[in-house]
This record gives sequence, structure tokens and C-alpha cells, in this order.
Amino acid sequence: MRVDFYLLSTDPAPAAVALLAGKVRQAGERLLVVADDLALLEEISKTLWEADPEAFLANGIAGDEHDAVQPILLSGDVDPANGAAFLLIADGVWREPGEHFKRVLYLFDQETIAGARQTWKALQDREGLERRFWKQQDGRWVEGP
Repeated sequence: MRVDFYLLSTDPAPAAVALLAGKVRQAGERLLVVADDLALLEEISKTLWEADPEAFLANGIAGDEHDAVQPILLSGDVDPANGAAFLLIADGVWREPGEHFKRVLYLFDQETIAGARQTWKALQDREGLERRFWKQQDGRWVEGP
């Protein structure tokens, strides 16, 4: 599994989620977006619908009969009810992904950076796990130290 750490410095979480979700969907993959705050999930949902009319980032908030067919499912739980292989943690609070996912996209900001550092260290010796760090620079994501 690969875990990508994304430090938010320019864009708010919903905008970053929309950008990353677009890339996941372009690759033909399903995505589970997780956050504890329902208001944040609702804002992410709105941003996904409005982000790019060409991309059409269809999504839904977990909890109804359509969860299994959602290409992007927004939830408070790490449960890939939509069969997602990609997990995006949108609120900076690490959650163990389990074996369902092949890639985790972990967003954090200055308020949650301490937890991200702890998670980075905790994952360093896990077998079969690759970590990468990304930061925003000139309006795009660049890999960095």
C-alpha cells in the first residue's frame, strides 16, 4: 500500500479533495473520502459537483441504498461500501485503512500537522508500505522533503 501525505497550505480541503478525486476517477478508480464532520463532507460534496463540469465528479454521502454504486463515497467511517481501492482522509485525523485499500491520500494542515508527523513516523517500519510527502507550490502539488 502507498500512503501519500498532502500538506494543505494554499487550497482548503474541499478544493484539494476535488483535485485529487478527479485524478482518481481519471484512473478509473473508486474513492472513499472520510471525515468526522458532516458539514465538511457536505462542503466537499458540493465542491465535487461544482468543481469541473467536464469531469463530473458524481458522489454521495454514505447512509443510503446507493452507497455501493457511488464512484466517490463520502463517509465518517473507513468502510469501502462502494468497493473503493483509494481512501482519502480529508480532515487530518489518521485512520487505519485496513487491507481494502491500495492507496491512501492523507490531507492535513498546520492545525493537524503534529498528528501527521506522528503518523509518518509510525508508518515508517511497516512492511509493504510506501510513504510519500507532497506540498503545494505555485498552485500545484510537488513531492518534497
